[in-house]
Amino acid sequence: MNQKLAHISVLVHDYDDAIEFYTQKLNFDLVADERLSETKRWVLVKPKGEGECSILLAKADGQNQKTFVGNQTGGRVFLFLTSDNFDRDFMNLKRHNIKIVREPSDESYGRVAVFEDLYGNKWDLIEPK
Repeated sequence: MNQKLAHISVLVHDYDDAIEFYTQKLNFDLVADERLSETKRWVLVKPKGEGECSILLAKADGQNQKTFVGNQTGGRVFLFLTSDNFDRDFMNLKRHNIKIVREPSDESYGRVAVFEDLYGNKWDLIEPK
């Protein structure tokens, strides 16, 4: 058996604002931006590097979905971004005024900090040991 995780959906209010945040502030690559209808697009972004998993930026449709934008996990850390250079990537977060929820700390598994994306989803930035 050969399985892999291909995409993770993140609810957003606006495609273009989300693209700008992920590509300009987190330095992700824009993998796809295809119009599916008048209101829907297929938008994929992914961190630079070898990983294949990407984030599908899914515009919230309807009031129910809109209530979950920025809180898809009930306030817990949602996504984990590993880094080969924690200091470089943490300084990038600070330079772009990205909200830091928990300052860097050294843990048994590596150096970690928690930040929020433009909608409030929590992320771990981790440089594994």
